[in-house]
Amino acid sequence: MHAGLIEPGHFRFSVAGETVVRLKARLWFVHRGIEKLFHGRSAVGATDLAERISGDTSAAHALAHSLAIEDALGIELPDEVHRLRALIVELERLYNHAADLGALANDIGYGIAYAHALRIRERLLRLNADVTGHRLLRGAIHPGGIALQALPEPEEIARLDADLAEVASLTLANAVAYDRFAGTAVLGSEDASALGCLGYVARASGLRTDARVEHPSVELPIAEIGATEGDVLARYTVRRDEFAASAALVRHIVESHSGPIEHVAAGPSGAPSSGVGIVEGWRGTIVHRVEIDATNRITRAKIVDPSWFNWPALPVAMADTIVPDFPLANKSFNQSYAGNDL
Repeated sequence: MHAGLIEPGHFRFSVAGETVVRLKARLWFVHRGIEKLFHGRSAVGATDLAERISGDTSAAHALAHSLAIEDALGIELPDEVHRLRALIVELERLYNHAADLGALANDIGYGIAYAHALRIRERLLRLNADVTGHRLLRGAIHPGGIALQALPEPEEIARLDADLAEVASLTLANAVAYDRFAGTAVLGSEDASALGCLGYVARASGLRTDARVEHPSVELPIAEIGATEGDVLARYTVRRDEFAASAALVRHIVESHSGPIEHVAAGPSGAPSSGVGIVEGWRGTIVHRVEIDATNRITRAKIVDPSWFNWPALPVAMADTIVPDFPLANKSFNQSYAGNDL
């Protein structure tokens, strides 16, 4: 059971020698009753709580919450606002994927790749602060609008994209790294489908799922990325390819944008209603549902983070894998404890 810098989870192994026969994951150590905390909050004044559901997914949860509120209150926004919001969610995808690509290398002792990935992540976090005023992109997305301080420079995004591509290439060119990744912790497509996996976990196992395509708030050129092997290597390469695709999408949005970078819509309607918001966060599809009363207070909130669906897949993938590969397998899934426990 670990409880250090990352959040706590309990993992019990049944083994034959070093081979895992069965793994049981016990979570819920960071349950905060966060859905109940939304109750009684102003419909347009609870974004700060949504941003703290899972800290590394602040922007995507803020967007899903905002879309649900806007659906409930009948607020419609122009496409340019939705495009700017998509930009922020892609920036969140970039810095998290960069961190994961480095962390996977670190778990096999390839520290130099980890150091360079963290260098790229730090540059992306500083870019986030330039764009929104917050390294984790908080405060930019809110019900009825968007508030940015600046747009990222496309040239800088392109440089970081090329930088990370080189780090990933050097990692996979290392024979030891490739050997540790390939064939480790395989999650087959049938198991991934049966468990309802989402995001890069699903796409690495051959499933096609992406809320940006299935539930778009605005039309954007979304690249189709995936793999079929379902192992650590597949989850690594899907992240690598998604980083490149997100960097291209960020550049496209910035270069095609015209007009202001702030927007505030008209006020709420004042009638009891409910709404749903669906967003493709960096881990996968996020869903928020809210109910609002006539005083524009939230009376019910239901939140589903992709970690809820992806955590049960980790024990399945660990079957017949050796115990020393558990940190690597766990990092290749990298699910949120807070997003699951709520």
